[in-house]
Amino acid sequence: MPRPKSNNRLRIMNIVGARPNMMKIAPLLAELRRQEEIEPVLVHTGQHYDYSMSQVFFDQLRVPPPDYNLGVGSGTHFAQTAEIMRKFGELVQQDRPDMVVVAGDVNSTIACALVAAKEGIPVAHVEAGLRSFDRSMPEEINRVLTDAVADLLFTTEESANRNLANEGIDPGKVFFVGNLMIDSLVSALQVARPSCLRSELGLEGKPYAVLTLHRPSNVDNEDQLTRTLDAIFEVAQRIPIVFPAHPRTARNIEAAGLTAMRSWTGGPLPCGTGLWMMPP
Repeated sequence: MPRPKSNNRLRIMNIVGARPNMMKIAPLLAELRRQEEIEPVLVHTGQHYDYSMSQVFFDQLRVPPPDYNLGVGSGTHFAQTAEIMRKFGELVQQDRPDMVVVAGDVNSTIACALVAAKEGIPVAHVEAGLRSFDRSMPEEINRVLTDAVADLLFTTEESANRNLANEGIDPGKVFFVGNLMIDSLVSALQVARPSCLRSELGLEGKPYAVLTLHRPSNVDNEDQLTRTLDAIFEVAQRIPIVFPAHPRTARNIEAAGLTAMRSWTGGPLPCGTGLWMMPP
């Protein structure tokens, strides 16, 4: 059911779909909720959907439940993007916001930005202008296209400003605001609790490394994944590695018949535990 619109308040629809979105939107949403003239609405596309990849971040970042959950789930890039566009398009037909805020570079970002742009709804892009200059990365396509249709572009660093200028983006639409991930980090540190994982793994007082590995360009190609794990294996001969594996990475490692390195390999860690596990 559409939420009734409060009179004379700017209705801003904030989009999350995957873990990086949640980390960026959480502090922004908290600030929007403090502004009397703004009515923030939270939409979760369901791009990430299980507890360890979604709900745990709502819990630890103290984000209220979303007003809408589109329940899209996983799929190929094109199928997932298309399904998000379809469901989000239906939503804005029923509950039209005054603005749509998207963050980062995931499929939810470009899908919802395109819908809003086609519907004539202003789009704000948080973390605009970042570039790898590698068009083989799906995220790079998402970044470039989202910036092309955005009405407000919020950047985190000077290089992003230069990238947007080089692409002909009107500088009047670009605002250098800093990195919301730092706000999330400060907030997460306040609620982080000591974890027993170090002692359980026998790592107290010992050097170790923490590995994250999830970019499609690194894990979806078996040859690239094999080369990456070979390089990491060399490091693991010298130092233990804690590897909270992304579900897709874990599936690809298993499907390729690759063996684990000298490491602890488990599922995604809650952000509080992840922060506690960072080597001092």
